[in-house]
Amino acid sequence: MNRTFYTIMSAQFFSSLADNALLIAAIAQLLELDGPAWMVPLLKFFFTVSYVVLAAFVGAFADAIPKGRVMFITNTIKIVGCAAMFFTDYVEFAGIPGYVLVLAAYAVVGFGAAAYSPAKYGILTELLPAERLVAANGWIEGLTVASIILGTVLGGALISPRIASMLLAIDVPHIDTGIETPAEAAILVISTLYIIAAIFNLFIPDTGARYGKQQTNPALLMRDFYLCLGMLWKDKLGQISLAVTTLFWGAGATLQFLVLQWGAVHLGLPLEKSAVLQGITAVGVALGAVIAGRFITLKRSLDVLPAGIAMGVVVMLMIFVSYMPFVYALLIVIGMMAGFFVVPMNALLQHRGYVLLSAGHSIAVQNFNENISILVMLAIYSAMIKASLYINTIILAFGGFVVVTMFLVMLRHRYNQAKGDTTYLIGMKTDPQRGFP
Repeated sequence: MNRTFYTIMSAQFFSSLADNALLIAAIAQLLELDGPAWMVPLLKFFFTVSYVVLAAFVGAFADAIPKGRVMFITNTIKIVGCAAMFFTDYVEFAGIPGYVLVLAAYAVVGFGAAAYSPAKYGILTELLPAERLVAANGWIEGLTVASIILGTVLGGALISPRIASMLLAIDVPHIDTGIETPAEAAILVISTLYIIAAIFNLFIPDTGARYGKQQTNPALLMRDFYLCLGMLWKDKLGQISLAVTTLFWGAGATLQFLVLQWGAVHLGLPLEKSAVLQGITAVGVALGAVIAGRFITLKRSLDVLPAGIAMGVVVMLMIFVSYMPFVYALLIVIGMMAGFFVVPMNALLQHRGYVLLSAGHSIAVQNFNENISILVMLAIYSAMIKASLYINTIILAFGGFVVVTMFLVMLRHRYNQAKGDTTYLIGMKTDPQRGFP
């Protein structure tokens, strides 16, 4: 790996660190503003909407200009969304509930993240050969998960009474900062992380990759996106990897809030300590990602599918544990299984997308599918919370859904292979079945 790769990793780490810390701070701000409990999962829902709405456009944007510049612009949008959370008093003065602004501001951060993602992942396929993508994804997923661990723990620490009181006690002479609550103090610290990420973005060099002139007509962009979407879903390798990553990100986003609720109801933990459970799960994901990156080659990427079924089964065991050492061990195992099976699938999907489409367009298609899954699963989870379903019932439904869905994916892969082995295409830079790169 070269210096450019590590610069990209650093930018991604700090941007993701801020995203995850901001989620915890935004939850705390919702609670401070008396937002209803069922609205908490909607934070992620609003964050994710942009990935779906902008899917037809962000791929073209990422391919139109150097991706380092795209990452800087979109990270700046995140800073704007983060800063907007300081103005809840102004909207309340206008008669609008403050928690509405929190949702809207986090949606702006999601807007920046949606446009950031195709550049972040697409630049890997420009920078590295196909045989290095699994290892590179192991790195980027490992660092992303490390940022999740530290971000959730940092967010929980910043809103804890002890640290929040220290932050609020800081006095800047002759300046009224307007920072009055633990959540606002946390958001101020988190905004500096986005600024650090932006600085790293400035040092990402142009890879020299160039694509054809990108469409600017929205109707034509949507048509092209639809064609790209169909091409990847019809591909026998693309559809399997796309189905798995779509399931993983929907399930992962839901699990993030499920663990918080489980910690509060089943284990009796406050928000800042439940946030640590998210970090524990992310430790497991990082370990699984590292193991996959070390031992699973791109050619063998489809061998990891059974780990998805195993993960669903282990998730259902959450209802039986309350002793904290067992809780930590179980969450690490769940995370390891998730990281182990998603990293090779992500690499395979990036590879097939790059061969069939382009770096930016393939990631946009991936984001579209994965984030529709997040929206649907979070909406269902929010409805379950609003209906006052017991948390253990939700856990059993969630784990069962993962098991059944992964089993169906494996059946589909077996059916595809029975029609003709296509695994020989893995690693090729062109697709001989279609005759174009």
